[in-house]
Amino acid sequence: MFSKSRINEPGPKAEAEQAPAKSAESTPSFLRQGGADTSASHVTKSKPAASVMASDLTITGNLKTTGDVVIEGIVDGDIRAHLLTVGETATIRGEIVADDIVINGRVIGRVRGLKVRLTSSAQVEGDIIHKTIAIESGAHFEGSVQRQDDPLQTSRAASAPAKEPEAKPAQQTYQQQRPEASDAVRKAAEAKKSVQS
Repeated sequence: MFSKSRINEPGPKAEAEQAPAKSAESTPSFLRQGGADTSASHVTKSKPAASVMASDLTITGNLKTTGDVVIEGIVDGDIRAHLLTVGETATIRGEIVADDIVINGRVIGRVRGLKVRLTSSAQVEGDIIHKTIAIESGAHFEGSVQRQDDPLQTSRAASAPAKEPEAKPAQQTYQQQRPEASDAVRKAAEAKKSVQS
């Protein structure tokens, strides 16, 4: 029924050629003999490791990176990153803006991200603007949740024109009331003069 044929089996020469290639890829380029590294792994850039802020560290000021950050300590300021993980011992007072945000600790301030995840140990006091969100059972959250297609867009630019028209009507109202107030002052001054004469 079944016969074992050597036609489809790789020969010893093929296995010998594959073995050195695997060992050369696993050996770092600076340890290989021959000096030059011509492998494909040299051409592709590996992703750097995440920056880790230890639990005994306190930072006052803003953090900005295009990489990944894991925070276990205290930050008093805004954070902008690609992937931000807030550890269980972390406390952040400020705005968080990142593509991916995982919150295990405490955040006091606005959270803006494409993907936001609050784990069961999360404590968030502030608004969350997101594209997708996941809130696990047990997470503490006080604030509003708003979905946007581009939550990373700064809302200050969008809110500035809205505030400007509100200020102009208030000034116009003040100017319209001002002549009435001066008429009252004028009438009081005239009444005072008539009493004195």
